[in-house]
Amino acid sequence: MALFYVLLIFMVIAAIIAVETKDLLGSVICVGAIGFGGSLMFLLLRAPDIAMTQIVVEVLGLVILIRATISRDLTFITGDREFVGMVASVVILLLVFMAGVRICDTLPEFGDPVFARLPEAASQAYIARGLSDTGAANIVTSIYLDYRAYDTLGEATVLFTAVIGATAILRGRSRKRLEDPEL
Repeated sequence: MALFYVLLIFMVIAAIIAVETKDLLGSVICVGAIGFGGSLMFLLLRAPDIAMTQIVVEVLGLVILIRATISRDLTFITGDREFVGMVASVVILLLVFMAGVRICDTLPEFGDPVFARLPEAASQAYIARGLSDTGAANIVTSIYLDYRAYDTLGEATVLFTAVIGATAILRGRSRKRLEDPEL
């Protein structure tokens, strides 16, 4: 539970930096850190499907924001970096790495079903009553299309919208420009 609070504090600090910084690219990177922290929190709350959706949407959103930022703000990276900024970056990177190692230590061994140990878990009800409730011979299909249909539809809609938005923003030329060369 302490890791949950550390991630929450990390996200709040990143949000404050994103709002207060004058550098647009730095602000976009802090927004990405907030989304990454949110996906780690979903993993800690045992919601891996939502965490994966968050990562996909976050990566596509960051691509769009970085493209918009770079076209608007000319940011040049020079060889001269401040020592304090470099040390702070290395410390933050080390803390994120240590948090990832800590999460990996708490995961069960590969092949050990975690939810089999919990008799009140939803997966146990799906396995016990899946065939009789849904009539589907394939338990995975019955879970996705009967028990969790709205959740699956929502996740697919979010992913589809993110891909369409990224495609619309990142394409090189618009159709109007191809039809009318005077614009």
